[in-house]
Amino acid sequence: MAARPPNYFFNNTQTLRPIRTSFLHKLLQPHIPNSSHQLMGFLTLVISGGILLLLTGITITTIILGLIFFTPLILITSPIWIPLFIAAVGFLSLCGFGAVALGAVTWVYKYFSTRRSMVDDYDDTADVKDYARGYLQYYKVMKDTAPGA
Repeated sequence: MAARPPNYFFNNTQTLRPIRTSFLHKLLQPHIPNSSHQLMGFLTLVISGGILLLLTGITITTIILGLIFFTPLILITSPIWIPLFIAAVGFLSLCGFGAVALGAVTWVYKYFSTRRSMVDDYDDTADVKDYARGYLQYYKVMKDTAPGA
């Protein structure tokens, strides 16, 4: 048998050192997809995220261009828009405050009308007597069924 040539790449006297990995590699290592389903899910996420990012950019660009082109028109017609805006905000505020006031008055009416009738119908002695009777029956049953009674 012929002698093997020396292995210059691996010396048995040296210990192997671990390869230094980056922070990002350590962070992503547990999340590496190990099946085709996870890979497809990841690709779907990347593609849909890219599409949404593209649509966001188009929307922002459209808004900025619209403001550039329509700002002169808005400034020229602002004497009309500002009073209309103030009137609309005032009307909506009035409706909202009216709805809140109506709800509060309804709640107060129901609270006091049901509370007064509950106080009139309430009989302390009957409830206490019923509770005492129920407790006495429970005590008798427990005493009869307890071992060594």
